[in-house]
Amino acid sequence: MIPQAVTAAPARAERRRPTAPGDPEGAVSMGSRPTSGGTGSGVRSRSQNQRRKRIIQAAAALASRGGVEAMQMRTVAERAGVALGTLYRYFPSKMDLVVAVVSEEFELLEQSIERRPPSAPDAAGRAVDVLMRATRGLMREPELADALIRSLIMAEADIPFGERMAALLLRVSSPSTSPEQATEEELALVGSLASVWVHELLEMLRGRRTYDRIQRHIEIAAARLLADFA
Repeated sequence: MIPQAVTAAPARAERRRPTAPGDPEGAVSMGSRPTSGGTGSGVRSRSQNQRRKRIIQAAAALASRGGVEAMQMRTVAERAGVALGTLYRYFPSKMDLVVAVVSEEFELLEQSIERRPPSAPDAAGRAVDVLMRATRGLMREPELADALIRSLIMAEADIPFGERMAALLLRVSSPSTSPEQATEEELALVGSLASVWVHELLEMLRGRRTYDRIQRHIEIAAARLLADFA
């Protein structure tokens, strides 16, 4: 039941930012980037990137208010100010668009970690920092988080969300170890911790977990799973 993919969001004027406890930078994305459609000049490439970002922002704004059901391709195109055919060139399907929104969220989480790395002295503490930062980011957009995660689960999308989160956890837990150098056991342990987090997140979205309860469960899991990490 655990999906293979969990996503930080740019400042979107049209998306609500409810108050969440703690860090103001945390946020959560997953997936792949569609091609921009040719080499072109630098100006053309920037224009394509800006158009792609407008589409993602429009899709996120719709999903944050009405779930993935509100992300109708024609509606997204109209909101982004692009032709429907243009939208399909960037995102051939609705699921591709969902993946792009989630991916952008995750990329911004990674950027937040790069700007301000976890400072805890032990691996478990650093991993908890990352996961709770991601949780705070999602709490700011609970409707969007719920819509995206449920959509990915229902579609069984092949998105390495769990793998991506596990790689991030490995990086902060054991900075000297790359995913290629990690042992099967190390990868399994950080992957298990990422899965625990996804489960706790889903429980929160269902109203069965408080923020404090999630943090406590994550702290317990991290202490056990990462006890032998440097």
